[in-house]
Amino acid sequence: MSTEQTAAAPVAARALAADDMADLARGAAILGSGGGGNPYMGQLIAERALTDHGDAQLVDVESVPAEAVILPLAVMGAPTVFQERLLAGDEVHRAITRAGIEAGRSVTHLMAVEVGGVNATTPIAPAVEMGLPLVDADLMGRAFPELPMVLTTLAGRTLSPVVLADDKGNVVTIEAVDSDWSERIARVVAVAMGGTAVIALPVIAGADLGCVAVRGTLTLAQQVGATVRRSREEHRDPIESLCTKLGATRLFHGRVLDVDRELTGGFVQGHAVIEGVPNHRRKEAGHSQTDKLVVDFQNEYLLARQAGAPVATTPNLICVLETETGEPVPADVLRYGLRVTVIVAHCDPRWTSAEGLALVGPQHFGYDCTFSPLTNH
Repeated sequence: MSTEQTAAAPVAARALAADDMADLARGAAILGSGGGGNPYMGQLIAERALTDHGDAQLVDVESVPAEAVILPLAVMGAPTVFQERLLAGDEVHRAITRAGIEAGRSVTHLMAVEVGGVNATTPIAPAVEMGLPLVDADLMGRAFPELPMVLTTLAGRTLSPVVLADDKGNVVTIEAVDSDWSERIARVVAVAMGGTAVIALPVIAGADLGCVAVRGTLTLAQQVGATVRRSREEHRDPIESLCTKLGATRLFHGRVLDVDRELTGGFVQGHAVIEGVPNHRRKEAGHSQTDKLVVDFQNEYLLARQAGAPVATTPNLICVLETETGEPVPADVLRYGLRVTVIVAHCDPRWTSAEGLALVGPQHFGYDCTFSPLTNH
């Protein structure tokens, strides 16, 4: 089932409090499919803002007025850099102000570009600091590594202008001929800004939001995080509970045997080899010691292979979790010896269309295979 189908029934508006952030951040890391940046730093920033300024107003897509001006926000760059550099805060406000100037209209709502990783929490602090409602939605339903990989692109809209801002006071507006050029230029700018920057995409009219948004994803992230936490508190298998919540498939269980990872052009790229071991939580014997799963990543986990054959591919969500705790393991911190379980969850169905797969399918990333639909393994 898609992320739209697994979220609870939407409500017009609800409060999002500091106490909600730990669950939301954990769930965002899971939905990030290995990427999107470590949400812990974003969690801390959001918690402080919510404590200082009060709860955020989280509004459903259907309750956003047609005349609303919604600004999608994200942090762009390599996840490893963001772990070492906290947002100062001013850069987000500068990006919002400049984006409003470029649009010629005042921004009325904020939203996340992607629900995965740190970017689920990126708009929360500025929303409460500026008194703006936060839309319970994003433009991906997960995390993807490239700027054009949003449903606005799939709807035929060009990502221009985009605004980038850094912690030094620099603000750059990019007017590009198409979304690919926006990505290429923005990536260079983010690297020049120190490897990471706040980015604001073109504003979205409230009347157009429904056709480009994945609804209810911030609520879903919070629910996913709470599912893992409660399962541990009740001494249940958190991964089994998570698979039930997401309609996901448990793909592989094992120990990380090798990780080949490098930072290239603003992306964390590489692959990991996971060696199968028995899972004592489950009745079946598990994988034999000779089984191996290779997971390829470019910020996000994009392809899983056994004996050279693909068993899971983007745009479905390939999630690597600590076997005992159910905690997500991002691609930039995956390490030798870690016992992990790999699960696969459905993406938003719009990504599995021919147009969607051309944008985010395995062949777009250079893999010599086609999309592998989710099946039971």
